[in-house]
Amino acid sequence: MLVTGVAGVAMFCAGPRESGQRIVLTGSSTLAPLMVELGRAFEVQHPQIRVDVQTGGSSRGITDARRGVADLGMVSRSLKSEESDLQPFLVARDGICFIVHGDNPVRQISTEQVRAIYTGEVRNWQDVGGPASPLVVVHKAAGRSTQELFLQYFQLSPGDVRADVIIGDNEQGIKTVAGNRAAIGYVSIGTAAYHISHGAPIRALPLDGIPATVEAVSAGRYPLVRELNLVCRGQPSEPVAQFLRFVQSSASGPIIEEQYFVPATD
Repeated sequence: MLVTGVAGVAMFCAGPRESGQRIVLTGSSTLAPLMVELGRAFEVQHPQIRVDVQTGGSSRGITDARRGVADLGMVSRSLKSEESDLQPFLVARDGICFIVHGDNPVRQISTEQVRAIYTGEVRNWQDVGGPASPLVVVHKAAGRSTQELFLQYFQLSPGDVRADVIIGDNEQGIKTVAGNRAAIGYVSIGTAAYHISHGAPIRALPLDGIPATVEAVSAGRYPLVRELNLVCRGQPSEPVAQFLRFVQSSASGPIIEEQYFVPATD
């Protein structure tokens, strides 16, 4: 996959819309909180420009960027071969982790256990080292890149999964697990770390013995990682080009780290 650097922004890519003084981003709920913060910082430097961030999943980001509904699509994965009409701009890296309630005594999980839980082979926590309690399996909705990567990594098809709860964005996943001691779900490592640091009663489980941490993602140790991209099509307006340059500059690094992601510049 080709990732264009800052210098290539104005020449190669941005939304086909003439957005004037308003930049519209739609797509990934993982990227959205980060883009809100980056947008605020950008607006301080460019008070005549407003950055509008809307969620809806990575599939929406792809569709809206193609149709010109959005200047930039937020996509929390690499682009597929059939998406070569869009240009990706790498913003950060993230991982996908499994979360349980903070009172759950289970301290780690393996690839084999994940497959067994999500296919319904295992239906009770005691079979994976927990209490004698039925599992509540939380799964992502179709169209979410987190779900796509989960299925790909664990070599599952959508029909293989036996879920009790279907959720959309990461916030829903965290709220669901935080409110149910028997639940297990999977979400962005960055989003989980942010909520844990703010007191959410959840725990991110090590996967195959590797801690589900930002540090492990940064070091290249964590196995289930992904790119966080902005994507666009066509020639950019100048505000969009300015925003892309800012997002890919070193100035964005501290903001990205504050949101518990790994800057692309690392």
